[in-house]
Amino acid sequence: MANSLSGRFLILTIIFVMLAEVFIFVPSIARFREDYLLARLERAQIASLALLAADGMIDDDLEYELLENAEVLNVVLRRDAVRQLVLSTDGMEPISATFDLRDPPAWQLIRDASMRLLEAEEQNIRVIGQPVREAGLLIEITMETEPLRTAMIDYGLRVFLLSAVISIFTAVLLFGAVRVLMVNPIKRVVHAMISYAQAPEDANRIITPRGTVRELRDAEEALHAMQTQLTSLLRQRERLAQLGEAVAKISHDLRNILSVATLVADRLETVQDPTVKRIAPKLVNSLNRAINLTEATLAFGRAEEPAPKLDRVPLEALVDDVLDNDNLAQEDGEVSYDAVIEPGMVVRADPEQLHRVLSNLVRNARQAITATGMPGEVIVRAGTQEGGWFIEVCDTGPGLPDGAREALFKPFASTSKVGGTGLGLTICSEILRGHGGSLTLKSTGSDGTTFAMFLPSGIAA
Repeated sequence: MANSLSGRFLILTIIFVMLAEVFIFVPSIARFREDYLLARLERAQIASLALLAADGMIDDDLEYELLENAEVLNVVLRRDAVRQLVLSTDGMEPISATFDLRDPPAWQLIRDASMRLLEAEEQNIRVIGQPVREAGLLIEITMETEPLRTAMIDYGLRVFLLSAVISIFTAVLLFGAVRVLMVNPIKRVVHAMISYAQAPEDANRIITPRGTVRELRDAEEALHAMQTQLTSLLRQRERLAQLGEAVAKISHDLRNILSVATLVADRLETVQDPTVKRIAPKLVNSLNRAINLTEATLAFGRAEEPAPKLDRVPLEALVDDVLDNDNLAQEDGEVSYDAVIEPGMVVRADPEQLHRVLSNLVRNARQAITATGMPGEVIVRAGTQEGGWFIEVCDTGPGLPDGAREALFKPFASTSKVGGTGLGLTICSEILRGHGGSLTLKSTGSDGTTFAMFLPSGIAA
């Protein structure tokens, strides 16, 4: 129960009400003590006036009875600037303290009441007050502290019991209100979430907002919107998965058909007819591109990039290796390469995956320049920035067409390279996302294209 919301509300309510009662109890017990002493002063004044009215014609037994009824030991009345001992008791113990009740400050009353509760030893005290109805200038009484302390303790116990009853009653009411207004609606939301998690594709399990509390209503509406969107995405992914499975089957069969057609086209190259000899190479190239596309489609459907094995990679050596390999791949040697990297720069990455990304970007840059038939240059720049490292691959090619820019990182999107599958940049982007980084098109135009990579220095992949 203590771990539940309503149970904690119940416990906290009792604690807070009791604390509030403590702050009320201290001044109330001080007020009770003051009223108790004023009542004794009033009784003593009545007894003294009765004695004065009888002009001293009262025997000792009656005088003792007047003192006992007033619960005092003696009474001093000051009238006409004369201080007169009106009633007294023989054999009285010495007075321990004197308290003046003529307009005392509140803090003094609280202090005296607290000290009286803590002091268990019986004492005699003097109390000074103002006579009621101006029956004299001053009245003083001497009394024992034990009856006063007993009355204060009895009053405190009654206040404590009343406070406990009030706090428990209030806590029970709050407990019921919290369960009705908060706990039950929260349980309904939790139950709806559990039910939806069991079958998120079932639209009937989406929560229907019914909360009457504004905050809970907002939470239910937000959950409803999230579940609706998630269900829609799951259905869309399911349809895409089915479509992808169908495309994979078609691509598999189509690849076999195209392989046979390629073999036949290879036989056509041996034919001596001029028209056939002119058309056959184009046919073979078209068939090879079609086979490459089907194989790339099957590979993309099956492949899942493994998690990167992060290590400290000397970037300058890795870039030099990528550029050397790509330089060997060009035929005419019209593309030059350059690297501008901070000396001794070390990045945090998977060396094999980073090599794949750079090789892909450098190869694309070289092919873009080669397509123009003009000499050009591929430059790799790298350095540090806030939160990680940047690597840029720049070329002096003709830039990307508008159609390629709009769907640059989408799989199988149209590219500027003839025969391309449109998967290279998609795979590069996925690899960098696995590192916690990103791949973006920084700039493109008639003077060339720049792709920018970012690798974080402190984010675990």
